[in-house]
Amino acid sequence: MAYLLSASCPLAISLTSSSKNSVKPFGLNQTFFNPQPLSNSSSLKGLLFQETKPKRRRSCVFLATATSQQAPPETSTNNNNSPSKPKRVMVIGGDGYCGWATALHLSKKNYEVAIVDNLVRRLFDHQLGLESLTPIASIHDRISRWKALTGKTIDLYIGDICDFEFLADSFNSFEPDSVVHFGEQRSAPYSMIDRSRAVFTQHNNVIGTLNVLFAIKEFREECHLVKLGTMGEYGTPNIDIEEGYITITHNGRTDTLPYPKQASSFYHLSKVHDSHNIAFTCKAWGIRATDLNQGVVYGVKTDETEMHEELRNRLDYDAVFGTALNRFCVQAAVGHPLTVYGKGGQTRGYLDIRDTVQCVELAIANPAKAGEFRVFNQFTEQFSVNELASLVTKAGLKLGLDVTKMTVPNPRVEAEEHYYNAKHTKLMELGLEPHYLSESLLDSLLNFAVQFRDRVDKKQIMPSVSWKKIGVKTKSMNP
Repeated sequence: MAYLLSASCPLAISLTSSSKNSVKPFGLNQTFFNPQPLSNSSSLKGLLFQETKPKRRRSCVFLATATSQQAPPETSTNNNNSPSKPKRVMVIGGDGYCGWATALHLSKKNYEVAIVDNLVRRLFDHQLGLESLTPIASIHDRISRWKALTGKTIDLYIGDICDFEFLADSFNSFEPDSVVHFGEQRSAPYSMIDRSRAVFTQHNNVIGTLNVLFAIKEFREECHLVKLGTMGEYGTPNIDIEEGYITITHNGRTDTLPYPKQASSFYHLSKVHDSHNIAFTCKAWGIRATDLNQGVVYGVKTDETEMHEELRNRLDYDAVFGTALNRFCVQAAVGHPLTVYGKGGQTRGYLDIRDTVQCVELAIANPAKAGEFRVFNQFTEQFSVNELASLVTKAGLKLGLDVTKMTVPNPRVEAEEHYYNAKHTKLMELGLEPHYLSESLLDSLLNFAVQFRDRVDKKQIMPSVSWKKIGVKTKSMNP
Protein backbone atom coordinates (compact mmCIF):
# COMPACT_ATOMS: atom_id res chain seq x y z
CA MET A 1 0.00 0.00 0.00
CA ALA A 2 1.44 3.34 -1.01
CA TYR A 3 0.55 6.73 0.38
CA LEU A 4 0.25 9.97 -1.50
CA LEU A 5 1.64 13.28 -0.37
CA SER A 6 -0.45 16.17 -1.60
CA ALA A 7 1.35 19.42 -2.28
CA SER A 8 -1.87 21.35 -1.69
CA CYS A 9 -0.19 22.57 1.46
CA PRO A 10 0.20 23.63 4.65
CA LEU A 11 0.35 21.02 7.22
CA ALA A 12 -0.20 17.96 9.33
CA ILE A 13 2.88 16.01 8.29
CA SER A 14 5.79 18.27 7.41
CA LEU A 15 8.92 17.76 5.39
CA THR A 16 11.69 19.93 6.79
CA SER A 17 14.67 21.13 4.84
CA SER A 18 17.01 19.88 7.54
CA SER A 19 15.67 16.35 7.31
CA LYS A 20 14.34 15.79 3.83
CA ASN A 21 14.13 12.05 4.18
CA SER A 22 12.12 12.02 7.39
CA VAL A 23 8.45 12.59 7.98
CA LYS A 24 7.11 13.60 11.38
CA PRO A 25 4.00 15.19 12.84
CA PHE A 26 3.99 18.96 12.66
CA GLY A 27 2.99 20.46 15.99
CA LEU A 28 4.35 17.50 17.94
CA ASN A 29 8.02 18.41 17.66
CA GLN A 30 10.23 16.96 20.40
CA THR A 31 7.30 15.13 21.93
CA PHE A 32 8.16 11.92 23.72
CA PHE A 33 5.48 9.24 23.89
CA ASN A 34 6.18 6.94 26.81
CA PRO A 35 4.13 3.75 26.58
CA GLN A 36 4.85 2.80 30.19
CA PRO A 37 2.13 3.15 32.86
CA LEU A 38 2.45 6.37 34.83
CA SER A 39 2.73 6.54 38.58
CA ASN A 40 0.20 8.67 40.38
CA SER A 41 2.91 11.15 41.32
CA SER A 42 3.77 11.65 37.67
CA SER A 43 3.20 15.01 36.02
CA LEU A 44 2.31 13.25 32.74
CA LYS A 45 5.56 14.33 31.15
CA GLY A 46 5.17 11.43 28.74
CA LEU A 47 1.66 12.54 27.83
CA LEU A 48 1.54 16.31 27.71
CA PHE A 49 2.84 17.79 24.51
CA GLN A 50 5.88 20.00 24.82
CA GLU A 51 4.85 22.97 22.74
CA THR A 52 7.68 24.54 20.80
CA LYS A 53 7.80 27.53 18.51
CA PRO A 54 9.34 26.23 15.30
CA LYS A 55 10.05 28.61 12.49
CA ARG A 56 7.33 28.92 9.91
CA ARG A 57 8.03 26.62 7.03
CA ARG A 58 6.36 25.20 4.01
CA SER A 59 4.69 21.88 4.74
CA CYS A 60 2.39 19.39 3.11
CA VAL A 61 -0.86 17.69 4.00
CA PHE A 62 -0.43 13.97 4.53
CA LEU A 63 -3.29 12.18 2.80
CA ALA A 64 -3.43 8.55 3.84
CA THR A 65 -5.06 7.27 0.67
CA ALA A 66 -4.65 4.18 -1.44
CA THR A 67 -3.06 4.59 -4.85
CA SER A 68 -5.44 2.07 -6.37
CA GLN A 69 -9.16 2.27 -7.16
CA GLN A 70 -9.09 6.01 -7.79
CA ALA A 71 -12.48 7.64 -8.30
CA PRO A 72 -13.45 11.19 -9.24
CA PRO A 73 -14.65 13.32 -6.33
CA GLU A 74 -18.43 13.51 -5.95
CA THR A 75 -20.26 16.78 -5.75
CA SER A 76 -23.55 17.70 -4.16
CA THR A 77 -26.34 19.52 -5.98
CA ASN A 78 -28.46 22.48 -5.00
CA ASN A 79 -32.21 22.93 -5.49
CA ASN A 80 -31.65 23.93 -9.13
CA ASN A 81 -29.92 20.60 -9.85
CA SER A 82 -26.67 22.41 -10.64
CA PRO A 83 -23.39 21.20 -9.12
CA SER A 84 -22.27 22.95 -5.96
CA LYS A 85 -19.12 22.70 -3.93
CA PRO A 86 -19.35 20.05 -1.18
CA LYS A 87 -19.37 21.42 2.36
CA ARG A 88 -16.08 20.99 4.20
CA VAL A 89 -16.23 19.49 7.70
CA MET A 90 -13.28 19.24 10.06
CA VAL A 91 -13.72 16.45 12.61
CA ILE A 92 -11.45 17.08 15.58
CA GLY A 93 -10.88 13.83 17.46
CA GLY A 94 -11.81 11.84 14.37
CA ASP A 95 -9.80 8.78 15.44
CA GLY A 96 -11.97 8.23 18.53
CA TYR A 97 -15.11 6.22 19.24
CA CYS A 98 -17.69 8.82 18.17
CA GLY A 99 -15.35 10.77 15.91
CA TRP A 100 -14.37 7.90 13.63
CA ALA A 101 -17.97 6.80 13.04
CA THR A 102 -18.95 10.42 12.37
CA ALA A 103 -16.10 11.08 9.93
CA LEU A 104 -17.04 8.05 7.83
CA HIS A 105 -20.75 8.90 7.93
CA LEU A 106 -20.18 12.47 6.76
CA SER A 107 -17.78 11.35 4.03
CA LYS A 108 -20.38 8.85 2.80
CA LYS A 109 -22.89 11.74 2.70
CA ASN A 110 -20.57 13.59 0.29
CA TYR A 111 -19.10 16.10 2.72
CA GLU A 112 -15.40 16.83 2.27
CA VAL A 113 -13.93 15.61 5.55
CA ALA A 114 -10.67 16.21 7.39
CA ILE A 115 -9.68 14.46 10.61
CA VAL A 116 -7.60 16.37 13.15
CA ASP A 117 -6.25 14.19 15.96
CA ASN A 118 -3.17 13.88 18.16
CA LEU A 119 -3.80 10.11 18.59
CA VAL A 120 -3.44 10.43 22.36
CA ARG A 121 -6.45 8.20 23.02
CA ARG A 122 -4.40 5.24 21.81
CA LEU A 123 -1.65 6.31 24.20
CA PHE A 124 -4.04 6.17 27.15
CA ASP A 125 -4.55 2.46 26.50
CA HIS A 126 -0.78 1.86 26.61
CA GLN A 127 -0.41 3.85 29.82
CA LEU A 128 -3.22 2.10 31.68
CA GLY A 129 -2.74 -1.38 30.24
CA LEU A 130 -6.11 -1.31 28.47
CA GLU A 131 -7.20 -2.51 25.05
CA SER A 132 -10.29 -2.17 22.89
CA LEU A 133 -12.47 -5.27 22.68
CA THR A 134 -12.13 -4.91 18.92
CA PRO A 135 -8.74 -4.81 17.21
CA ILE A 136 -8.55 -1.40 15.52
CA ALA A 137 -6.36 -0.48 12.58
CA SER A 138 -4.03 2.52 12.55
CA ILE A 139 -5.56 5.81 11.46
CA HIS A 140 -3.50 5.69 8.25
CA ASP A 141 -4.73 2.20 7.36
CA ARG A 142 -8.30 3.17 8.22
CA ILE A 143 -8.29 6.16 5.87
CA SER A 144 -6.52 4.21 3.12
CA ARG A 145 -9.10 1.44 3.31
CA TRP A 146 -11.95 3.98 3.13
CA LYS A 147 -10.39 5.47 0.00
CA ALA A 148 -9.96 2.05 -1.57
CA LEU A 149 -13.57 1.06 -0.89
CA THR A 150 -15.35 4.31 -1.72
CA GLY A 151 -12.99 6.48 -3.73
CA LYS A 152 -13.48 9.20 -1.11
CA THR A 153 -10.56 11.01 0.45
CA ILE A 154 -10.39 11.97 4.12
CA ASP A 155 -7.60 14.45 4.87
CA LEU A 156 -5.51 13.77 7.96
CA TYR A 157 -3.89 16.38 10.23
CA ILE A 158 -1.89 14.85 13.06
CA GLY A 159 -1.24 17.29 15.89
CA ASP A 160 -2.45 18.83 19.12
CA ILE A 161 -5.14 21.54 19.02
CA CYS A 162 -3.65 22.96 22.22
CA ASP A 163 -0.82 24.04 19.89
CA PHE A 164 -2.50 27.04 18.24
CA GLU A 165 0.07 27.28 15.46
CA PHE A 166 -0.77 23.74 14.38
CA LEU A 167 -4.50 24.43 14.59
CA ALA A 168 -4.20 27.71 12.67
CA ASP A 169 -2.31 26.00 9.86
CA SER A 170 -4.93 23.24 9.78
CA PHE A 171 -7.73 25.81 9.45
CA ASN A 172 -5.96 27.77 6.75
CA SER A 173 -5.16 24.59 4.84
CA PHE A 174 -8.58 22.90 4.96
CA GLU A 175 -10.85 25.97 5.30
CA PRO A 176 -13.75 24.20 7.05
CA ASP A 177 -17.38 25.28 6.76
CA SER A 178 -18.15 23.35 9.96
CA VAL A 179 -16.02 22.02 12.80
CA VAL A 180 -17.20 18.98 14.73
CA HIS A 181 -15.30 18.99 18.00
CA PHE A 182 -14.85 15.56 19.62
CA GLY A 183 -11.22 16.25 20.53
CA GLU A 184 -11.45 16.05 24.31
CA GLN A 185 -10.48 13.64 27.07
CA ARG A 186 -13.93 12.12 27.52
CA SER A 187 -13.78 9.89 30.60
CA ALA A 188 -14.96 10.94 34.05
CA PRO A 189 -13.02 8.11 35.79
CA TYR A 190 -9.83 9.04 33.90
CA SER A 191 -10.12 12.62 35.15
CA MET A 192 -10.44 11.35 38.73
CA ILE A 193 -7.40 9.03 38.83
CA ASP A 194 -4.97 11.62 40.18
CA ARG A 195 -3.97 15.28 40.11
CA SER A 196 -1.96 15.05 36.90
CA ARG A 197 -4.82 13.52 34.92
CA ALA A 198 -7.32 15.98 36.35
CA VAL A 199 -5.05 18.83 35.25
CA PHE A 200 -4.49 17.23 31.85
CA THR A 201 -8.24 16.80 31.31
CA GLN A 202 -9.05 20.42 32.10
CA HIS A 203 -6.08 21.82 30.18
CA ASN A 204 -6.65 19.65 27.12
CA ASN A 205 -10.40 20.22 27.00
CA VAL A 206 -10.72 23.88 27.97
CA ILE A 207 -7.62 25.24 26.22
CA GLY A 208 -8.25 23.11 23.13
CA THR A 209 -11.79 24.45 22.82
CA LEU A 210 -10.60 28.02 23.38
CA ASN A 211 -8.10 27.56 20.56
CA VAL A 212 -10.85 26.29 18.26
CA LEU A 213 -12.95 29.37 19.09
CA PHE A 214 -10.05 31.71 18.35
CA ALA A 215 -9.28 29.85 15.10
CA ILE A 216 -12.87 30.34 13.96
CA LYS A 217 -12.76 34.03 14.91
CA GLU A 218 -9.46 34.72 13.20
CA PHE A 219 -9.64 32.52 10.10
CA ARG A 220 -13.20 31.26 9.40
CA GLU A 221 -15.78 33.65 10.84
CA GLU A 222 -18.74 31.92 9.12
CA CYS A 223 -17.67 28.46 10.30
CA HIS A 224 -20.27 26.62 12.40
CA LEU A 225 -18.96 24.93 15.56
CA VAL A 226 -20.69 21.66 16.50
CA LYS A 227 -19.33 20.84 19.94
CA LEU A 228 -19.90 17.57 21.79
CA GLY A 229 -21.04 18.38 25.30
CA THR A 230 -22.56 16.02 27.86
CA MET A 231 -25.82 15.55 29.72
CA GLY A 232 -23.58 15.26 32.78
CA GLU A 233 -23.32 19.05 32.86
CA TYR A 234 -26.84 19.19 34.31
CA GLY A 235 -26.37 16.66 37.11
CA THR A 236 -29.56 15.14 38.54
CA PRO A 237 -31.78 18.03 39.70
CA ASN A 238 -35.17 17.39 41.25
CA ILE A 239 -36.87 19.27 38.39
CA ASP A 240 -37.18 18.61 34.66
CA ILE A 241 -34.02 19.21 32.64
CA GLU A 242 -34.61 21.61 29.76
CA GLU A 243 -32.49 21.92 26.62
CA GLY A 244 -29.82 24.37 27.65
CA TYR A 245 -32.01 27.15 29.00
CA ILE A 246 -34.70 27.60 31.64
CA THR A 247 -37.26 30.38 32.08
CA ILE A 248 -37.42 31.55 35.72
CA THR A 249 -39.74 33.94 37.49
CA HIS A 250 -38.14 35.41 40.62
CA ASN A 251 -39.52 38.21 42.77
CA GLY A 252 -42.02 39.08 40.09
CA ARG A 253 -39.51 39.26 37.23
CA THR A 254 -38.99 36.68 34.48
CA ASP A 255 -35.90 35.81 32.44
CA THR A 256 -34.58 32.93 30.34
CA LEU A 257 -31.20 31.83 31.65
CA PRO A 258 -28.70 29.02 31.06
CA TYR A 259 -29.84 25.88 32.86
CA PRO A 260 -27.94 25.43 36.16
CA LYS A 261 -24.87 23.20 36.01
CA GLN A 262 -24.08 20.49 38.56
CA ALA A 263 -21.04 18.69 37.20
CA SER A 264 -19.88 15.55 39.01
CA SER A 265 -16.23 15.09 37.96
CA PHE A 266 -13.27 17.10 36.68
CA TYR A 267 -14.19 15.86 33.21
CA HIS A 268 -17.78 17.11 33.48
CA LEU A 269 -16.52 20.40 34.91
CA SER A 270 -14.34 20.88 31.82
CA LYS A 271 -17.46 20.54 29.69
CA VAL A 272 -19.23 23.19 31.78
CA HIS A 273 -16.28 25.55 31.28
CA ASP A 274 -16.45 24.85 27.52
CA SER A 275 -20.14 25.72 27.40
CA HIS A 276 -19.56 29.02 29.18
CA ASN A 277 -16.68 29.94 26.89
CA ILE A 278 -18.63 29.08 23.75
CA ALA A 279 -21.72 31.00 24.91
CA PHE A 280 -19.57 34.06 25.65
CA THR A 281 -17.81 34.03 22.27
CA CYS A 282 -21.12 33.65 20.43
CA LYS A 283 -22.32 36.78 22.20
CA ALA A 284 -19.08 38.75 21.90
CA TRP A 285 -17.80 37.68 18.48
CA GLY A 286 -20.92 36.48 16.66
CA ILE A 287 -19.73 32.87 16.43
CA ARG A 288 -22.38 30.32 15.47
CA ALA A 289 -22.34 27.21 17.67
CA THR A 290 -24.35 24.12 18.56
CA ASP A 291 -23.65 22.34 21.85
CA LEU A 292 -24.73 18.70 21.68
CA ASN A 293 -25.27 17.57 25.27
CA GLN A 294 -24.92 13.87 24.59
CA GLY A 295 -26.14 11.04 26.75
CA VAL A 296 -24.38 7.70 27.20
CA VAL A 297 -23.54 6.10 23.84
CA TYR A 298 -23.75 2.36 23.22
CA GLY A 299 -23.10 0.07 20.28
CA VAL A 300 -20.21 -0.18 17.87
CA LYS A 301 -21.61 -0.79 14.39
CA THR A 302 -22.59 1.76 11.77
CA ASP A 303 -23.24 1.12 8.09
CA GLU A 304 -19.81 2.53 7.27
CA THR A 305 -17.72 0.76 9.93
CA GLU A 306 -19.24 -2.57 8.84
CA MET A 307 -17.86 -2.24 5.32
CA HIS A 308 -14.45 -3.73 6.20
CA GLU A 309 -12.62 -4.97 9.29
CA GLU A 310 -10.07 -2.15 8.95
CA LEU A 311 -12.91 0.35 9.37
CA ARG A 312 -14.08 -1.27 12.59
CA ASN A 313 -14.61 1.06 15.54
CA ARG A 314 -13.16 0.67 19.02
CA LEU A 315 -15.29 -0.76 21.86
CA ASP A 316 -14.21 -0.01 25.42
CA TYR A 317 -15.35 -2.37 28.18
CA ASP A 318 -13.04 -1.37 31.03
CA ALA A 319 -14.13 0.65 34.07
CA VAL A 320 -12.26 3.78 32.94
CA PHE A 321 -13.50 4.32 29.37
CA GLY A 322 -16.30 1.79 28.95
CA THR A 323 -19.91 3.03 29.00
CA ALA A 324 -22.59 1.18 30.99
CA LEU A 325 -24.41 -0.87 28.35
CA ASN A 326 -21.27 -1.74 26.40
CA ARG A 327 -19.60 -2.90 29.62
CA PHE A 328 -22.60 -4.99 30.68
CA CYS A 329 -22.74 -6.78 27.32
CA VAL A 330 -19.04 -7.67 27.46
CA GLN A 331 -19.37 -8.80 31.08
CA ALA A 332 -22.27 -11.05 30.12
CA ALA A 333 -20.29 -12.48 27.19
CA VAL A 334 -17.39 -13.61 29.42
CA GLY A 335 -19.51 -14.82 32.36
CA HIS A 336 -18.61 -11.97 34.70
CA PRO A 337 -21.43 -10.68 36.94
CA LEU A 338 -22.83 -7.35 35.79
CA THR A 339 -21.28 -4.63 37.94
CA VAL A 340 -24.10 -2.49 39.31
CA TYR A 341 -22.74 0.49 41.23
CA GLY A 342 -24.50 1.09 44.54
CA LYS A 343 -28.29 1.01 44.46
CA GLY A 344 -28.40 1.05 40.66
CA GLY A 345 -31.04 3.75 40.46
CA GLN A 346 -28.76 6.16 38.60
CA THR A 347 -30.77 7.22 35.53
CA ARG A 348 -29.31 8.75 32.40
CA GLY A 349 -30.13 9.39 28.75
CA TYR A 350 -28.82 6.81 26.24
CA LEU A 351 -28.44 6.61 22.47
CA ASP A 352 -27.14 4.28 19.78
CA ILE A 353 -23.91 5.34 18.08
CA ARG A 354 -25.83 5.34 14.79
CA ASP A 355 -27.92 8.15 16.26
CA THR A 356 -24.81 10.06 17.32
CA VAL A 357 -23.71 10.37 13.70
CA GLN A 358 -27.28 11.26 12.64
CA CYS A 359 -27.46 14.06 15.21
CA VAL A 360 -24.16 15.57 14.11
CA GLU A 361 -25.23 15.50 10.47
CA LEU A 362 -28.55 17.19 11.35
CA ALA A 363 -26.73 19.93 13.28
CA ILE A 364 -24.40 20.59 10.34
CA ALA A 365 -27.19 20.61 7.78
CA ASN A 366 -29.21 23.04 9.93
CA PRO A 367 -26.56 25.43 11.28
CA ALA A 368 -26.97 27.94 14.06
CA LYS A 369 -27.33 31.60 13.15
CA ALA A 370 -24.45 34.05 13.60
CA GLY A 371 -24.17 34.85 17.30
CA GLU A 372 -26.47 31.96 18.30
CA PHE A 373 -25.49 29.42 20.95
CA ARG A 374 -27.87 26.46 20.58
CA VAL A 375 -28.07 23.57 23.01
CA PHE A 376 -29.55 20.22 21.97
CA ASN A 377 -29.96 17.35 24.42
CA GLN A 378 -28.69 14.41 22.38
CA PHE A 379 -30.22 11.14 23.55
CA THR A 380 -33.23 9.01 22.66
CA GLU A 381 -34.21 7.04 25.80
CA GLN A 382 -33.71 7.05 29.57
CA PHE A 383 -32.69 4.03 31.63
CA SER A 384 -31.52 3.35 35.14
CA VAL A 385 -28.51 1.10 35.70
CA ASN A 386 -30.82 -1.57 37.15
CA GLU A 387 -33.04 -1.41 34.06
CA LEU A 388 -30.02 -1.89 31.78
CA ALA A 389 -28.84 -4.85 33.86
CA SER A 390 -32.28 -6.47 33.61
CA LEU A 391 -32.42 -5.97 29.84
CA VAL A 392 -28.95 -7.50 29.35
CA THR A 393 -29.80 -10.39 31.67
CA LYS A 394 -32.95 -11.20 29.72
CA ALA A 395 -31.22 -10.93 26.33
CA GLY A 396 -28.26 -12.99 27.52
CA LEU A 397 -30.41 -15.83 28.79
CA LYS A 398 -32.04 -16.09 25.34
CA LEU A 399 -28.57 -16.61 23.87
CA GLY A 400 -27.69 -19.26 26.44
CA LEU A 401 -25.47 -17.02 28.54
CA ASP A 402 -25.50 -17.43 32.32
CA VAL A 403 -25.93 -13.79 33.29
CA THR A 404 -25.89 -12.67 36.91
CA LYS A 405 -25.35 -9.31 38.55
CA MET A 406 -23.48 -8.06 41.58
CA THR A 407 -23.67 -4.90 43.67
CA VAL A 408 -20.40 -2.97 43.71
CA PRO A 409 -19.64 -0.14 46.16
CA ASN A 410 -20.15 3.00 44.11
CA PRO A 411 -16.76 4.58 43.34
CA ARG A 412 -18.47 7.84 42.35
CA VAL A 413 -20.03 10.61 44.40
CA GLU A 414 -23.56 10.78 43.02
CA ALA A 415 -27.22 10.31 43.90
CA GLU A 416 -28.04 6.62 43.46
CA GLU A 417 -31.81 7.12 43.43
CA HIS A 418 -33.25 10.32 41.99
CA TYR A 419 -35.81 12.02 39.77
CA TYR A 420 -34.72 12.33 36.14
CA ASN A 421 -36.74 13.75 33.27
CA ALA A 422 -34.75 15.46 30.53
CA LYS A 423 -36.25 17.10 27.47
CA HIS A 424 -34.89 16.05 24.07
CA THR A 425 -37.17 17.37 21.34
CA LYS A 426 -35.04 19.69 19.21
CA LEU A 427 -33.14 17.02 17.28
CA MET A 428 -36.36 15.06 16.79
CA GLU A 429 -37.90 18.20 15.27
CA LEU A 430 -34.96 18.40 12.86
CA GLY A 431 -35.68 14.87 11.66
CA LEU A 432 -33.80 12.44 13.90
CA GLU A 433 -34.99 8.86 13.29
CA PRO A 434 -33.94 7.04 16.47
CA HIS A 435 -32.68 3.48 16.81
CA TYR A 436 -34.35 2.49 20.06
CA LEU A 437 -32.87 -0.16 22.31
CA SER A 438 -34.59 -3.34 21.19
CA GLU A 439 -34.15 -7.07 21.79
CA SER A 440 -32.63 -7.48 18.34
CA LEU A 441 -30.13 -4.69 18.96
CA LEU A 442 -29.15 -6.20 22.32
CA ASP A 443 -28.79 -9.61 20.66
CA SER A 444 -26.50 -8.06 18.05
CA LEU A 445 -24.35 -6.31 20.65
CA LEU A 446 -24.11 -9.42 22.82
CA ASN A 447 -23.18 -11.61 19.84
CA PHE A 448 -20.54 -9.07 18.88
CA ALA A 449 -19.11 -9.23 22.41
CA VAL A 450 -19.12 -13.05 22.28
CA GLN A 451 -17.26 -12.92 18.95
CA PHE A 452 -14.35 -11.03 20.55
CA ARG A 453 -14.53 -12.32 24.13
CA ASP A 454 -11.09 -13.97 23.90
CA ARG A 455 -9.66 -10.43 23.88
CA VAL A 456 -11.26 -9.49 27.21
CA ASP A 457 -8.95 -8.82 30.15
CA LYS A 458 -11.17 -9.53 33.16
CA LYS A 459 -8.79 -7.61 35.44
CA GLN A 460 -10.02 -4.39 33.81
CA ILE A 461 -13.71 -4.93 34.56
CA MET A 462 -13.97 -3.94 38.22
CA PRO A 463 -13.80 -0.21 39.08
CA SER A 464 -10.41 0.96 40.27
CA VAL A 465 -10.85 4.74 40.46
CA SER A 466 -12.46 6.30 43.53
CA TRP A 467 -13.89 9.83 43.56
CA LYS A 468 -13.19 10.10 47.31
CA LYS A 469 -9.70 8.63 47.18
CA ILE A 470 -8.42 10.44 44.11
CA GLY A 471 -4.69 10.01 43.74
CA VAL A 472 -4.50 6.73 45.68
CA LYS A 473 -2.34 4.32 43.78
CA THR A 474 -4.21 1.18 42.70
CA LYS A 475 -2.66 -2.03 41.53
CA SER A 476 -4.86 -2.36 38.44
CA MET A 477 -4.07 1.14 37.19
CA ASN A 478 -0.30 0.94 37.67
CA PRO A 479 0.83 -2.67 37.63
